Amino acid sequence: MLSWKRALRPLTAALLAVAIGLAPAATAHAAAPSSGWNNWSCKPSSAHPRPVVLVHGTFGNSVDNWLALAPYLVKRGYCVFSLDYGQLPGVPFFHGLGPIAKSADQLDAYVDRVLAATGAGEVDLVGHSQGGMMPRHYLKFLGGADKVNALIGLAPDNHGTTLHGLTGLLKYFPGAADLLDSATPGLADQIAGSAFLTKLNEGGDTVPGVRYTVIATKYDEVVTPWRSAFLDGPNVKNVTLQDLCAIDLSEHVAIGLFDRIAYHEVANALDPAKAKPTTCASVFE
Repeated sequence: MLSWKRALRPLTAALLAVAIGLAPAATAHAAAPSSGWNNWSCKPSSAHPRPVVLVHGTFGNSVDNWLALAPYLVKRGYCVFSLDYGQLPGVPFFHGLGPIAKSADQLDAYVDRVLAATGAGEVDLVGHSQGGMMPRHYLKFLGGADKVNALIGLAPDNHGTTLHGLTGLLKYFPGAADLLDSATPGLADQIAGSAFLTKLNEGGDTVPGVRYTVIATKYDEVVTPWRSAFLDGPNVKNVTLQDLCAIDLSEHVAIGLFDRIAYHEVANALDPAKAKPTTCASVFE
């Protein structure tokens, strides 16, 4: 008979294989130019008075996750910054694996640094996957609502994920949940029903004073069910990518890494007063 540890290996491999899709090859991290973002001398313009802080997803980092979106926003006149968070000792490039509450502490410190450097009063946050959900802890429990105008999430796991039911198998392997929690607490925190998510969503999804936009895709294979990305509450706009362009087949990774239709909707959310309709043709804008 197989030991439970040996039997657990396929499940663990499946969980990691799905999550690792959140980042492109690590080699890009060292070689990629910043294309004008993370420019600490950048001063916001009157047209775009708030700097934008990009928050990567699980297994992502401050460069790889944003090789397309950061230049897209810089070209449109924004001061753009991105941070690394959730690092584990001895694990280079692939971040977002540490306890999410501690990752929110890192975001707190980074936003303060951006505000001090730019002289701005508030920032806008744009996050992919965990990066669209984790900032809600910062807003709700760390005073971030006083420093943030808007949170825009690309396929965020706001209510956790079941990974198409795979997470439900953990209970059949004694000690598996504890192993996941100790080795990669950032993954364990994102499982639907986790203690972290239960606390995060108690008393409502949102906090006053912040605008929320969620952009989700019907083809999300990581955040399941895909509608669990959506938020309830005032000042919330939930958007389904395929309602903007029915032929957009982007799934969880693509919506963050290179989908210009999603990016167009991000630009609208950053500057709603100048929003233009997002359609399939937005890929050319």
